[in-house]
Amino acid sequence: MQEDLFDVFQISVVSANQWYEIMRIGYGWDSHEFQTGVPLKIGGVELPHHKGLAGHSDGDVLLHAITDALLGAVAAGDIGSYFPPTDPKWKGANSVIFLEEALKQVRLAGYKVSNVDSTLILAEPKIVPHAKKIQARVAELLGIKPNQVGIKAKTPEGMGTDNAAIAHVAVLLEQVAKPAVPSKKVSDTKKSKTLKHRGRE
Repeated sequence: MQEDLFDVFQISVVSANQWYEIMRIGYGWDSHEFQTGVPLKIGGVELPHHKGLAGHSDGDVLLHAITDALLGAVAAGDIGSYFPPTDPKWKGANSVIFLEEALKQVRLAGYKVSNVDSTLILAEPKIVPHAKKIQARVAELLGIKPNQVGIKAKTPEGMGTDNAAIAHVAVLLEQVAKPAVPSKKVSDTKKSKTLKHRGRE
C-alpha cells in the first residue's frame, strides 16, 4: 500500500514538472502619450484619429506590450534590450520588427504562442469598431488564429491618463517538443531478485 502511494506521489511530481516545462506565461505593459501630427497605430493597424502615439518608434503600444510579454515568457530580456530608444536606428521604426525579434527568441527557446489576451486603456478613440481588425492583424503577425487573440478596451475613468494609451498583455506559450516521459525504473527489489536468479544459473 505504501509503495502504491509512493508511486502516485512520484507520478504527481513528474506531471507537475512536465507542466512547468510545457507551458510558460508572460506579461507585458506599455504606455504612450498622444501627440498631434503622427498616425495612430495599435496592433499593427492604423486607426483614424486626430492624434497618434508619441514614441521613438511608431508608438504602437499594443505591439510593444506583446513584445515584452513574449520576451518575458522565455526570460529573454525586454524590448529595450534589443531596440534601445537611444539608438537613432529605431527612430520611427515599424513595431512589427520588434515583435518579429521576440518571436525569434520564443522559437529559439523551443516554444510557440498558444494564446494572447490584451486590455487597452484609453479615452479615445473607441476600440470596439476596430477590435476585429486588430485581432486579425495581431493573429497574423503571431502566426495563430484570431480566436487565440483577445482584444479588450476600457476607458481610464478616474486614472487621469486621458492623454495616453496603455496596454496590458498576457501570453501563454507552449513547448513545441513535448518532454519525453521518464522510463519506468526497475525497483531495487526486482533487481536483487533478478541477480539472485542469475546466480543460481
